[in-house]
Amino acid sequence: MIVRDLVSAEQSNRRIVSPDGNWESTRMLLKDDNMGFSFHITTIYINADFQMHYQNHLESVYCISGEGEVETLADGKVHPIKPGTLYILDKHDKHVLRAFEEMKMACVFNPPLSGKEVHNAEGAYELEAEAISA
Repeated sequence: MIVRDLVSAEQSNRRIVSPDGNWESTRMLLKDDNMGFSFHITTIYINADFQMHYQNHLESVYCISGEGEVETLADGKVHPIKPGTLYILDKHDKHVLRAFEEMKMACVFNPPLSGKEVHNAEGAYELEAEAISA
């Protein structure tokens, strides 16, 4: 059994802050845990507005708190995000995320992340990244 708590994880090397200043992510469950997915609690900072395109991963995102919107760029559809909203990037969707307030999100990635990933120039995570040491 694996047991971790968010407060302790936030005070460790599991907390990753994006170089662009849009988000921070506490990686609660990673590739080395051998569960087949990774689980993160991510904070999207207020007024963040940035494009992502997870070409190597599928992601589901559940909003715990805050409000914003996600826009799928293929069709221009804008979907509001508020507590209780789940959006699933099941087709490697190129999208823009906008935070009207600070948003706290629970995120699941498949395949799992190794730990230290940040978005590359295209808004994706690389498949092989440096792992967080236990």
